[in-house]
Amino acid sequence: MKIIKKFLKGLLFLILLCVVLLYIFDYDYILKGVRVVYMTGHTTAYLDDYEYFDNRTIEKGNGTTPWAIHDDYNKAKSTERLDKTNAELGTVAYMIIKNDSIWYENYAEGFGKDSKTNSFSMAKSIVTALLGKAIMDGYIKNLDQPVGDFLPKFSEGLAAKTTVGDLSSMSSGLNWTEHYTSPFSITARAYYDPDIREVMLGLDVVDEPGQEFRYLSGNTQLLGMVIEKATGKSLSTYLSESFWKPMGMANEAIWQLDSEDSGMEKAYCCIASNARDFARFGMMFKNKGVYANKQLLPESFTELATKPRFPNDDMYGYGFWISDHMDKHIFAMRGILGQYVICIPEDNIMIVRLGHQRGTFMPGESFTHDFFVYIEEAYKMLENAS
Repeated sequence: MKIIKKFLKGLLFLILLCVVLLYIFDYDYILKGVRVVYMTGHTTAYLDDYEYFDNRTIEKGNGTTPWAIHDDYNKAKSTERLDKTNAELGTVAYMIIKNDSIWYENYAEGFGKDSKTNSFSMAKSIVTALLGKAIMDGYIKNLDQPVGDFLPKFSEGLAAKTTVGDLSSMSSGLNWTEHYTSPFSITARAYYDPDIREVMLGLDVVDEPGQEFRYLSGNTQLLGMVIEKATGKSLSTYLSESFWKPMGMANEAIWQLDSEDSGMEKAYCCIASNARDFARFGMMFKNKGVYANKQLLPESFTELATKPRFPNDDMYGYGFWISDHMDKHIFAMRGILGQYVICIPEDNIMIVRLGHQRGTFMPGESFTHDFFVYIEEAYKMLENAS
């Protein structure tokens, strides 16, 4: 009995020591990570983790623009390969949209058309849409405007060469390491730290901007700070005014904050919405900035955003991932757990997938194998039904 008591006292001492050291060395945000992830039975971020963070509402308008429902809605059966992939990776929503009408729609695990799930990095595409709107509204001059015009920290040295377009196209040269497993990484700090603005202003530009693609979530967070500064509005408010209301979203959404009250949105991730409302952004870009007969973004901006910026890094444009699978021009919104809004303009097809996990990366590809499954099986379903 005495040995057990000594062990428990020793364990308690070690825990208290660890907590003290985390505070001393400014890693106390890890405690929030432990509480949100491990103490809820998870090992990483998850679809409904927004419940454990402060959030800001993205308000919808008074009217809803309903989705068109295809005459053949849900008449097709999913393929065996698609069913297997969905089961293995925990797909909770899968949609096929044909000619801007919902052709197929399936949900699992109690999720439905109004269920909120975390967008993760699909939010990067939405922030790029906000950039396009800020340029359209005259808050930002163009893609070549220096970041330093809005954030003085980035007005000297290499940083002075960094443009808002460099942030959107992931080519800023920022000293950010995109690491998802280490609790001591800048990525983890950005997810759990209560002052993300301060975290971002502690970074530097260390490589020549505008030269090559390097995927860094910090780029989008800085871009969010630029848009916030340029418009004088929170990202949630500007998103509501610019898109959520004009597009007639069916549901309000929420955007995770670093802290309550004057907190800032995690611009690089974490808009909680549903498959149908996420899909509206893909449709707007597919239709060259038009949604519900309204030109919400310039056609030229949407075309530029969905094509590669750099010939040697042809997997990314401005806020969108790009693929030439099946010899088609494909662009996609993408989140870390396999969240996708996949757009194939030449066939007027879109595919939406939300779920708990993604597969493994294919050799020589910038996508995991499930991305290709969702596309290939959608075409098989369309062919089988014709």
